[in-house]
Amino acid sequence: MKKSTLLAAALMACTAAHADEGMWTLYNLPQAVYAQMQTEGFSLPYSSLYSGENAIKNTVINFSGFCSGVVVSADGLVFTNHHCGFNAIRKNSSVEHDYLKNGFVSHAFSEELPCEDTFVSFMKDQQDITSRLESLGLNTLSREKKELMIDSLENAMTDSVKQIDSTLHVQINPFYQGNKYYATTYQDFTDVRLVFTVPKSIGKFGGDTDNWMWPRQTCDFSVFRIYADPKTNKPAKYSPENVPYHPAHWAKVSMEGYKPGDFAMTMGYPGSTNRYLSSYGIQEMRDAINTTRIQVRGLKQQIMQRHMRASDAVRIKYDAIYASSANYWKNAMGMNKCIDSIGIIREKQEYETRIKAWQNKTGFLKGQLDFDKLHNLYAKRMERVRAFYYWMETFRRTNEFTTRAMRLGNGMEVKGPKEKPAKQYVEFEDNSDAWDEALDKEVFAALLKNYAEQVGAEYLPAFYTTIKEKFGNDYAKYVDFLYTKSLIMKKGAKLYFNTKAYKKDPGVEYGLAIIDYLAEQKERLAPITDSIDTQEKYLCAAKIRMEEDLPHYSDANFTMRLSYGQVGGYTLNGQPSGYYTTAESLVEKFDKGDRIYDYKAEPVMKEILSAPDFTPYQDKQTGKMQLCFLTNNDITGGNSGSPIFSGKGELLGLAFDGNWDSLSSDIFFDKKLARCIGVDVRFMLLMMDKWGKADRLIKELGVR
Repeated sequence: MKKSTLLAAALMACTAAHADEGMWTLYNLPQAVYAQMQTEGFSLPYSSLYSGENAIKNTVINFSGFCSGVVVSADGLVFTNHHCGFNAIRKNSSVEHDYLKNGFVSHAFSEELPCEDTFVSFMKDQQDITSRLESLGLNTLSREKKELMIDSLENAMTDSVKQIDSTLHVQINPFYQGNKYYATTYQDFTDVRLVFTVPKSIGKFGGDTDNWMWPRQTCDFSVFRIYADPKTNKPAKYSPENVPYHPAHWAKVSMEGYKPGDFAMTMGYPGSTNRYLSSYGIQEMRDAINTTRIQVRGLKQQIMQRHMRASDAVRIKYDAIYASSANYWKNAMGMNKCIDSIGIIREKQEYETRIKAWQNKTGFLKGQLDFDKLHNLYAKRMERVRAFYYWMETFRRTNEFTTRAMRLGNGMEVKGPKEKPAKQYVEFEDNSDAWDEALDKEVFAALLKNYAEQVGAEYLPAFYTTIKEKFGNDYAKYVDFLYTKSLIMKKGAKLYFNTKAYKKDPGVEYGLAIIDYLAEQKERLAPITDSIDTQEKYLCAAKIRMEEDLPHYSDANFTMRLSYGQVGGYTLNGQPSGYYTTAESLVEKFDKGDRIYDYKAEPVMKEILSAPDFTPYQDKQTGKMQLCFLTNNDITGGNSGSPIFSGKGELLGLAFDGNWDSLSSDIFFDKKLARCIGVDVRFMLLMMDKWGKADRLIKELGVR
């Protein structure tokens, strides 16, 4: 065999062994990966993925910077998950118009609701700029100066593309632990409107009980529309005069369904993985980060849940915050369980031994990659990282008072006469509709107390002395004192920051103490972290070089990626899991609603899902109304809302979760057990049709 043939065979073998693993960039997708996709059932040409107006990637969007979605009509209709649209739905809700609880259906363009702070972003182009940065001396710079250089180039490249199209911008991201850098061109649309959402009871069905679990029956989707300038069809600020965006290409909704072994492909924006991370880094993640997150969020969520169940008004304010907190709380628990049950640290250690032996043999990165040094650096950092994450979970966006106190030192708009510093002030906008005082204060006091109990005295900010000496460690009294005496929470209060009174404000003193503490901890951690990052970069480079005949994907970093695999189940508790759920299984859970809060739903939902016939939405092969399904696609956070495409590039559904055994996927993909859970597009259409009576949307999608 020719050398090239041997190499191709090796690549094919590798890809075949990991057909369900990998988050691949599209512009440089390895030919061996595409060949394997063809073998598995992908029937479109290579160019259909990335190149040209009709490329599948042109239908996929970044939804508001934390989720994914897909354009599904000629009038800019967008499908994403219900939990991705949650905050936009919440902001349009009130006690009188509770769209979270009751759902929302628009019957005309004029009824679609503007969504403040919601945007969608299309990836237009991507390129490798590593050599360009290296030629500018990137590898000789400190971390801080690297960031400045990258920011400068990013701005220059953005200025360049804006000369071609003013609606474009460029973002530069590190890949392969900083061994590569890619520049991505995006186009953002900021006029996005809510079109349709099911009630929370079905859009978030199962809640915390079913989160990260299989089987699932959640209809986790919401519908938005992109609006554009009526003259140019390009992005524009919100205006009543804007019209629906008309994309050159959109995803076709499939009514054909799927069977075990069928090809499945996701495209979206996976947030973050750390699969190149060393065994020492994984141990730190388990013991210092995840364990901390579990402990603090468990405490916080108990308080939040009690207040939310007592008041609809409070629930509307905090639903999205609670859901986000609970999601990563359960994720941390599952990840730690998987780390131990799979033995990931041991497996990493064994692999690192192989790399070390190869390094000794080849001399690659000799004098640079140092395993003993890496071990010692992590050991030196462990306790400080643990304390840092306790700080993060306690003070970062956990209560309104602390959020405001920290904003005082972070670029608030200065008002008042420039020529009179003593008359200059800052003030907070009235956001009383976004928080509840009783919940806020109880969480605040509980987390302050918990922090003091969990970390050493050296990690306590200065105000803990005040709590001890003036309040006898009564944290509730201290919080009451802050609310009563500080101007921070006073509606309409002006804080004149160049006065003595400002500096004596107890809320200001509290905020400054937090900010000073954070700056001090970051300064102490920075040199150790920089050294660890360098070693992790070398470790990644060594792995890729040692396996240079095989394709490697980079860790996720919220840039667009493709993953592929097959529809199918797995072994769950010693039994076949099945690869889809049915209407009957959802009705069974409805009947448990009196005992399990997360299984409560409106009577109409039981009526719809108990129908004797679901034509045309039931599966033609099984005869069942299929709700959710499993694939072995490689996904993570940020993939929520990602379209799941068939081998013909048609939309089968949306990814919305993984199973319990996928929770290690951020650091290790278990191809035997990890599964992607998707909501079947036919379930989505059923809800639009039978619950929403949304005939115009059904017709717009071309399925009627």
